[in-house]
Amino acid sequence: MQIYVVQWGDNVDSIAETTGVSPSQIISDNQLIYPYELAVGQALLISDGERNPGRSVYVSGYAYPFISPWVLEQTLPYLSELPVFSYGFTYYGELVAPKWDDQWMIDAARQQGVMPILTLTPLGEDGRFNNNLISSVVNNPAYMENLIQNMLILMDEKGYQGVDIDFEYILAEDRNAFTDFVRRVADTMRANGYHTSVALAPKTSADQQGLLYAGKDYGALGEAADHVLLMTYEWGYTYGPPMAVAPINQVRRVVEYALTEIPAEKIDLGIPNYGYDWPLPYERGVTAARTINNIQAVRIAIEQGAEIQFDEVAQSPYFRYTDAQTQIEHEVWFEDVRSLQKKFDLMNEYSLRGCGYWQIMQWFRANWLLLEDNFYIIKENF
Repeated sequence: MQIYVVQWGDNVDSIAETTGVSPSQIISDNQLIYPYELAVGQALLISDGERNPGRSVYVSGYAYPFISPWVLEQTLPYLSELPVFSYGFTYYGELVAPKWDDQWMIDAARQQGVMPILTLTPLGEDGRFNNNLISSVVNNPAYMENLIQNMLILMDEKGYQGVDIDFEYILAEDRNAFTDFVRRVADTMRANGYHTSVALAPKTSADQQGLLYAGKDYGALGEAADHVLLMTYEWGYTYGPPMAVAPINQVRRVVEYALTEIPAEKIDLGIPNYGYDWPLPYERGVTAARTINNIQAVRIAIEQGAEIQFDEVAQSPYFRYTDAQTQIEHEVWFEDVRSLQKKFDLMNEYSLRGCGYWQIMQWFRANWLLLEDNFYIIKENF
Protein backbone atom coordinates (compact mmCIF):
# COMPACT_ATOMS: atom_id res chain seq x y z
CA MET A 1 0.00 0.00 0.00
CA GLN A 2 1.02 3.59 -0.49
CA ILE A 3 -0.36 6.97 0.51
CA TYR A 4 -0.94 9.57 -2.16
CA VAL A 5 -1.47 13.24 -1.26
CA VAL A 6 -3.72 15.08 -3.70
CA GLN A 7 -2.12 17.97 -5.59
CA TRP A 8 -3.65 20.82 -7.59
CA GLY A 9 -5.09 19.49 -10.86
CA ASP A 10 -5.41 15.88 -9.69
CA ASN A 11 -8.53 13.81 -10.20
CA VAL A 12 -9.30 10.15 -9.60
CA ASP A 13 -8.48 9.14 -13.17
CA SER A 14 -5.11 10.91 -13.21
CA ILE A 15 -4.17 9.41 -9.84
CA ALA A 16 -5.20 5.97 -11.07
CA GLU A 17 -2.98 6.37 -14.13
CA THR A 18 -0.06 7.54 -11.99
CA THR A 19 -0.35 4.77 -9.40
CA GLY A 20 -1.51 1.90 -11.60
CA VAL A 21 -4.55 1.22 -9.41
CA SER A 22 -8.04 1.30 -10.89
CA PRO A 23 -10.28 4.33 -10.30
CA SER A 24 -12.96 2.06 -8.83
CA GLN A 25 -10.47 0.70 -6.28
CA ILE A 26 -9.41 4.21 -5.22
CA ILE A 27 -13.05 5.29 -4.95
CA SER A 28 -14.04 2.27 -2.88
CA ASP A 29 -11.04 2.19 -0.53
CA ASN A 30 -11.35 5.92 0.26
CA GLN A 31 -15.16 6.13 0.37
CA LEU A 32 -15.26 8.84 -2.27
CA ILE A 33 -18.70 10.22 -3.10
CA TYR A 34 -19.91 10.86 -6.63
CA PRO A 35 -18.84 12.91 -8.56
CA TYR A 36 -15.61 11.91 -6.74
CA GLU A 37 -14.28 15.37 -5.97
CA LEU A 38 -11.01 15.64 -4.09
CA ALA A 39 -9.51 18.18 -1.71
CA VAL A 40 -5.99 19.45 -2.25
CA GLY A 41 -3.89 17.92 0.52
CA GLN A 42 -6.24 14.96 0.98
CA ALA A 43 -4.41 11.70 1.75
CA LEU A 44 -5.62 8.70 -0.27
CA LEU A 45 -4.87 5.08 0.44
CA ILE A 46 -3.66 3.40 -2.73
CA SER A 47 -3.87 -0.39 -2.59
CA ASP A 48 -3.09 -2.98 -5.23
CA GLY A 49 -4.75 -5.67 -3.14
CA GLU A 50 -1.49 -7.15 -1.87
CA ARG A 51 -0.95 -7.37 1.90
CA ASN A 52 2.36 -7.22 3.73
CA PRO A 53 1.53 -7.54 7.45
CA GLY A 54 4.21 -7.90 10.07
CA ARG A 55 3.52 -9.17 13.57
CA SER A 56 0.23 -10.19 15.20
CA VAL A 57 -1.67 -7.74 17.44
CA TYR A 58 -4.92 -7.46 19.35
CA VAL A 59 -7.40 -4.85 18.10
CA SER A 60 -10.43 -3.60 20.01
CA GLY A 61 -13.08 -1.03 19.21
CA TYR A 62 -15.64 0.45 21.58
CA ALA A 63 -19.22 0.53 20.31
CA TYR A 64 -22.61 1.54 21.65
CA PRO A 65 -25.50 -0.94 21.20
CA PHE A 66 -27.14 1.45 18.73
CA ILE A 67 -24.32 1.02 16.23
CA SER A 68 -25.49 0.39 12.68
CA PRO A 69 -25.64 -3.39 12.12
CA TRP A 70 -24.00 -2.81 8.73
CA VAL A 71 -21.09 -0.87 10.26
CA LEU A 72 -20.58 -3.55 12.90
CA GLU A 73 -20.67 -6.30 10.27
CA GLN A 74 -18.05 -4.47 8.20
CA THR A 75 -15.79 -3.81 11.21
CA LEU A 76 -15.81 -7.14 13.05
CA PRO A 77 -13.34 -8.84 10.67
CA TYR A 78 -10.71 -6.32 11.82
CA LEU A 79 -11.30 -6.75 15.57
CA SER A 80 -10.08 -9.13 18.26
CA GLU A 81 -12.30 -7.65 20.97
CA LEU A 82 -15.57 -5.68 21.01
CA PRO A 83 -16.00 -3.61 24.20
CA VAL A 84 -19.72 -2.79 24.44
CA PHE A 85 -20.28 0.64 25.93
CA SER A 86 -21.48 0.42 28.63
CA TYR A 87 -22.76 -1.05 31.88
CA GLY A 88 -23.05 1.20 34.90
CA PHE A 89 -23.63 0.41 38.55
CA THR A 90 -25.34 1.77 41.63
CA TYR A 91 -23.74 2.87 44.90
CA TYR A 92 -24.39 -0.65 46.23
CA GLY A 93 -22.91 -2.62 43.34
CA GLU A 94 -26.03 -3.40 41.33
CA LEU A 95 -25.42 -3.43 37.57
CA VAL A 96 -27.20 -0.90 35.36
CA ALA A 97 -27.70 -2.20 31.82
CA PRO A 98 -27.44 -0.04 28.68
CA LYS A 99 -30.68 1.47 27.40
CA TRP A 100 -30.40 -0.59 24.21
CA ASP A 101 -30.23 -4.35 23.71
CA ASP A 102 -26.65 -5.62 23.50
CA GLN A 103 -27.26 -9.33 22.92
CA TRP A 104 -27.25 -9.00 19.14
CA MET A 105 -23.76 -7.43 19.28
CA ILE A 106 -22.44 -10.19 21.52
CA ASP A 107 -23.79 -12.87 19.19
CA ALA A 108 -22.44 -11.14 16.08
CA ALA A 109 -18.99 -10.77 17.66
CA ARG A 110 -18.73 -14.38 18.78
CA GLN A 111 -19.75 -15.62 15.32
CA GLN A 112 -16.68 -13.87 13.88
CA GLY A 113 -14.19 -14.93 16.55
CA VAL A 114 -14.29 -11.56 18.29
CA MET A 115 -14.38 -11.44 22.08
CA PRO A 116 -17.36 -9.42 23.36
CA ILE A 117 -16.27 -7.36 26.36
CA LEU A 118 -18.47 -5.89 29.09
CA THR A 119 -17.38 -2.28 29.55
CA LEU A 120 -17.95 -1.09 33.11
CA THR A 121 -18.26 2.67 33.70
CA PRO A 122 -19.29 4.81 36.71
CA LEU A 123 -21.73 6.89 34.68
CA GLY A 124 -24.40 8.65 36.70
CA GLU A 125 -27.97 9.35 35.63
CA ASP A 126 -26.78 12.52 33.91
CA GLY A 127 -24.44 10.49 31.67
CA ARG A 128 -21.31 11.92 33.31
CA PHE A 129 -18.56 10.07 35.15
CA ASN A 130 -19.43 10.09 38.85
CA ASN A 131 -16.52 9.62 41.22
CA ASN A 132 -18.92 9.25 44.17
CA LEU A 133 -20.09 5.98 42.62
CA ILE A 134 -16.47 4.87 42.41
CA SER A 135 -15.79 5.79 46.03
CA SER A 136 -18.86 3.95 47.29
CA VAL A 137 -17.97 0.64 45.63
CA VAL A 138 -14.17 0.51 45.88
CA ASN A 139 -14.20 1.39 49.58
CA ASN A 140 -16.90 -1.09 50.62
CA PRO A 141 -15.98 -4.81 50.37
CA ALA A 142 -19.64 -5.90 50.36
CA TYR A 143 -20.60 -3.54 47.54
CA MET A 144 -17.47 -4.50 45.61
CA GLU A 145 -18.23 -8.20 45.89
CA ASN A 146 -21.84 -7.62 44.92
CA LEU A 147 -20.76 -5.83 41.74
CA ILE A 148 -18.23 -8.53 40.82
CA GLN A 149 -20.73 -11.35 41.34
CA ASN A 150 -23.37 -9.47 39.34
CA MET A 151 -20.91 -9.12 36.47
CA LEU A 152 -20.07 -12.84 36.57
CA ILE A 153 -23.75 -13.80 36.43
CA LEU A 154 -24.44 -11.46 33.52
CA MET A 155 -21.33 -12.49 31.59
CA ASP A 156 -22.30 -16.13 31.87
CA GLU A 157 -25.88 -15.39 30.79
CA LYS A 158 -25.00 -13.21 27.80
CA GLY A 159 -21.72 -14.66 26.59
CA TYR A 160 -19.30 -11.86 27.40
CA GLN A 161 -15.66 -12.98 27.49
CA GLY A 162 -14.11 -10.25 29.60
CA VAL A 163 -14.56 -6.94 31.36
CA ASP A 164 -13.03 -3.55 30.60
CA ILE A 165 -12.90 -1.15 33.55
CA ASP A 166 -13.23 2.40 32.25
CA PHE A 167 -13.29 4.60 35.36
CA GLU A 168 -12.42 8.27 34.98
CA TYR A 169 -12.03 11.16 37.43
CA ILE A 170 -11.02 8.85 40.28
CA LEU A 171 -10.32 10.82 43.46
CA ALA A 172 -6.68 10.87 44.54
CA GLU A 173 -7.64 9.44 47.93
CA ASP A 174 -9.27 6.45 46.17
CA ARG A 175 -6.13 5.59 44.20
CA ASN A 176 -5.13 2.52 46.22
CA ALA A 177 -8.71 1.36 46.73
CA PHE A 178 -9.31 1.52 42.98
CA THR A 179 -6.18 -0.54 42.35
CA ASP A 180 -7.38 -3.13 44.88
CA PHE A 181 -10.75 -3.20 43.12
CA VAL A 182 -9.13 -3.87 39.73
CA ARG A 183 -6.96 -6.59 41.26
CA ARG A 184 -9.99 -8.25 42.86
CA VAL A 185 -11.96 -8.10 39.59
CA ALA A 186 -9.06 -9.48 37.57
CA ASP A 187 -8.34 -12.34 39.99
CA THR A 188 -11.99 -13.36 40.04
CA MET A 189 -12.36 -13.11 36.26
CA ARG A 190 -9.23 -15.20 35.64
CA ALA A 191 -10.52 -17.86 38.03
CA ASN A 192 -13.68 -18.05 35.90
CA GLY A 193 -11.99 -18.08 32.49
CA TYR A 194 -12.42 -14.37 31.68
CA HIS A 195 -9.90 -11.55 31.25
CA THR A 196 -9.77 -7.98 32.56
CA SER A 197 -8.51 -4.76 31.03
CA VAL A 198 -8.40 -1.24 32.43
CA ALA A 199 -8.48 2.07 30.55
CA LEU A 200 -5.80 4.53 31.62
CA ALA A 201 -5.82 8.31 31.25
CA PRO A 202 -2.76 9.47 29.24
CA LYS A 203 -0.17 10.15 31.94
CA THR A 204 3.39 11.21 31.20
CA SER A 205 4.79 10.89 34.74
CA ALA A 206 4.01 9.02 37.94
CA ASP A 207 3.28 12.16 39.92
CA GLN A 208 1.12 13.90 37.29
CA GLN A 209 -1.57 15.93 39.01
CA GLY A 210 -5.18 16.48 38.00
CA LEU A 211 -8.48 14.66 38.42
CA LEU A 212 -7.89 12.54 35.32
CA TYR A 213 -4.50 11.28 36.49
CA ALA A 214 -3.95 11.27 40.25
CA GLY A 215 -6.25 8.32 40.94
CA LYS A 216 -4.50 5.91 38.58
CA ASP A 217 -1.32 4.05 39.50
CA TYR A 218 0.07 2.86 36.16
CA GLY A 219 2.47 0.29 37.61
CA ALA A 220 0.04 -1.29 40.05
CA LEU A 221 -2.86 -1.33 37.58
CA GLY A 222 -0.66 -2.78 34.86
CA GLU A 223 0.34 -5.55 37.23
CA ALA A 224 -3.23 -6.26 38.35
CA ALA A 225 -4.99 -6.29 34.96
CA ASP A 226 -4.39 -8.64 32.04
CA HIS A 227 -3.83 -5.63 29.80
CA VAL A 228 -4.38 -1.86 29.66
CA LEU A 229 -5.61 0.66 27.12
CA LEU A 230 -3.80 3.99 27.00
CA MET A 231 -6.46 6.59 26.19
CA THR A 232 -4.09 8.50 23.93
CA TYR A 233 -6.60 10.96 22.52
CA GLU A 234 -8.57 14.08 23.48
CA TRP A 235 -5.72 16.58 23.52
CA GLY A 236 -8.01 18.39 21.14
CA TYR A 237 -11.49 18.09 22.68
CA THR A 238 -14.94 19.66 22.56
CA TYR A 239 -14.31 22.54 24.96
CA GLY A 240 -10.58 22.95 24.46
CA PRO A 241 -8.65 25.03 21.94
CA PRO A 242 -8.27 23.74 18.36
CA MET A 243 -5.51 21.15 18.08
CA ALA A 244 -4.88 17.56 17.02
CA VAL A 245 -6.97 14.98 18.88
CA ALA A 246 -4.01 12.60 19.15
CA PRO A 247 -0.75 14.45 18.31
CA ILE A 248 1.94 11.84 17.85
CA ASN A 249 4.51 13.77 19.88
CA GLN A 250 2.20 13.69 22.92
CA VAL A 251 1.13 10.11 22.27
CA ARG A 252 4.79 9.07 22.22
CA ARG A 253 5.39 10.72 25.62
CA VAL A 254 2.56 8.70 27.15
CA VAL A 255 3.79 5.43 25.63
CA GLU A 256 7.36 6.03 26.77
CA TYR A 257 6.23 6.73 30.33
CA ALA A 258 3.86 3.74 30.35
CA LEU A 259 6.70 1.44 29.31
CA THR A 260 8.61 2.39 32.47
CA GLU A 261 5.71 0.97 34.52
CA ILE A 262 4.00 -1.70 32.35
CA PRO A 263 5.38 -4.40 30.01
CA ALA A 264 4.85 -3.67 26.31
CA GLU A 265 2.95 -6.94 25.85
CA LYS A 266 0.24 -5.59 28.15
CA ILE A 267 -0.22 -2.18 26.47
CA ASP A 268 -2.81 -1.25 23.84
CA LEU A 269 -2.52 2.14 22.13
CA GLY A 270 -5.72 4.22 22.03
CA ILE A 271 -6.64 5.52 18.57
CA PRO A 272 -9.40 8.08 17.84
CA ASN A 273 -11.84 7.48 15.00
CA TYR A 274 -13.15 11.04 14.87
CA GLY A 275 -12.23 14.70 14.62
CA TYR A 276 -13.50 18.13 15.67
CA ASP A 277 -14.68 21.29 13.93
CA TRP A 278 -14.12 24.43 16.06
CA PRO A 279 -15.70 27.83 15.35
CA LEU A 280 -13.20 30.67 15.72
CA PRO A 281 -12.07 32.66 17.55
CA TYR A 282 -11.76 30.17 20.38
CA GLU A 283 -12.97 31.44 23.76
CA ARG A 284 -12.43 29.19 26.76
CA GLY A 285 -15.67 28.29 28.49
CA VAL A 286 -17.73 29.47 25.52
CA THR A 287 -16.52 27.76 22.35
CA ALA A 288 -17.69 24.18 21.75
CA ALA A 289 -16.39 22.08 18.86
CA ARG A 290 -18.60 19.83 16.77
CA THR A 291 -17.61 16.16 16.66
CA ILE A 292 -17.23 14.86 13.11
CA ASN A 293 -15.99 11.65 11.53
CA ASN A 294 -12.91 11.46 9.32
CA ILE A 295 -14.81 11.04 6.05
CA GLN A 296 -17.02 13.99 6.98
CA ALA A 297 -13.96 16.16 7.65
CA VAL A 298 -12.72 15.66 4.09
CA ARG A 299 -16.20 16.36 2.71
CA ILE A 300 -16.24 19.69 4.56
CA ALA A 301 -12.86 20.60 3.04
CA ILE A 302 -14.17 19.74 -0.45
CA GLU A 303 -17.42 21.66 -0.01
CA GLN A 304 -15.65 24.70 1.43
CA GLY A 305 -12.79 24.68 -1.06
CA ALA A 306 -10.24 24.35 1.74
CA GLU A 307 -6.74 22.94 1.28
CA ILE A 308 -5.86 20.28 3.84
CA GLN A 309 -2.60 20.90 5.67
CA PHE A 310 -0.47 18.40 7.62
CA ASP A 311 1.17 19.38 10.89
CA GLU A 312 4.64 17.84 10.98
CA VAL A 313 4.96 17.93 14.76
CA ALA A 314 1.53 16.50 15.58
CA GLN A 315 1.60 14.38 12.40
CA SER A 316 -2.08 15.19 11.95
CA PRO A 317 -4.17 16.78 9.17
CA TYR A 318 -6.07 20.03 9.65
CA PHE A 319 -7.57 22.91 7.69
CA ARG A 320 -9.43 26.19 8.09
CA TYR A 321 -12.45 27.48 6.24
CA THR A 322 -14.94 30.34 6.45
CA ASP A 323 -18.60 29.34 6.41
CA ALA A 324 -20.24 31.14 3.47
CA GLN A 325 -23.55 31.61 5.29
CA THR A 326 -22.38 32.70 8.74
CA GLN A 327 -18.98 34.14 7.75
CA ILE A 328 -17.58 32.37 10.83
CA GLU A 329 -14.10 30.93 10.47
CA HIS A 330 -13.56 27.30 11.49
CA GLU A 331 -10.61 25.07 12.25
CA VAL A 332 -10.84 21.29 11.73
CA TRP A 333 -8.53 18.54 12.99
CA PHE A 334 -9.07 14.87 12.18
CA GLU A 335 -7.29 11.58 11.36
CA ASP A 336 -6.21 10.30 7.97
CA VAL A 337 -4.07 7.43 6.72
CA ARG A 338 -0.89 9.47 7.29
CA SER A 339 -1.62 10.13 10.96
CA LEU A 340 -2.82 6.56 11.47
CA GLN A 341 0.32 5.11 9.93
CA LYS A 342 2.40 7.08 12.44
CA LYS A 343 0.45 5.46 15.26
CA PHE A 344 0.91 2.00 13.75
CA ASP A 345 4.63 2.76 13.44
CA LEU A 346 4.73 3.61 17.15
CA MET A 347 3.01 0.32 17.99
CA ASN A 348 5.70 -1.51 16.04
CA GLU A 349 8.57 0.55 17.40
CA TYR A 350 7.72 -0.45 20.96
CA SER A 351 6.19 -3.89 20.24
CA LEU A 352 2.90 -2.97 21.92
CA ARG A 353 0.22 -5.61 22.47
CA GLY A 354 -2.15 -3.86 20.08
CA CYS A 355 -4.55 -0.95 19.83
CA GLY A 356 -8.05 0.10 20.83
CA TYR A 357 -10.34 2.48 18.94
CA TRP A 358 -12.63 5.07 20.44
CA GLN A 359 -14.94 4.37 18.77
CA ILE A 360 -16.14 2.29 15.79
CA MET A 361 -19.57 3.88 15.30
CA GLN A 362 -18.53 5.39 11.94
CA TRP A 363 -17.09 3.31 9.11
CA PHE A 364 -13.62 4.40 7.95
CA ARG A 365 -12.56 1.77 5.42
CA ALA A 366 -9.08 3.13 4.68
CA ASN A 367 -8.13 2.85 8.36
CA TRP A 368 -8.97 -0.86 8.49
CA LEU A 369 -7.26 -1.65 5.20
CA LEU A 370 -4.13 0.14 6.41
CA LEU A 371 -4.27 -1.65 9.76
CA GLU A 372 -4.57 -5.01 8.02
CA ASP A 373 -1.60 -4.16 5.83
CA ASN A 374 0.52 -3.49 8.94
CA PHE A 375 -0.57 -6.35 11.21
CA TYR A 376 -2.12 -9.77 11.50
CA ILE A 377 -5.21 -9.41 13.70
CA ILE A 378 -5.53 -12.01 16.45
CA LYS A 379 -8.83 -13.88 16.63
CA GLU A 380 -10.11 -16.25 19.31
CA ASN A 381 -11.76 -19.65 18.94
CA PHE A 382 -14.86 -20.17 21.07
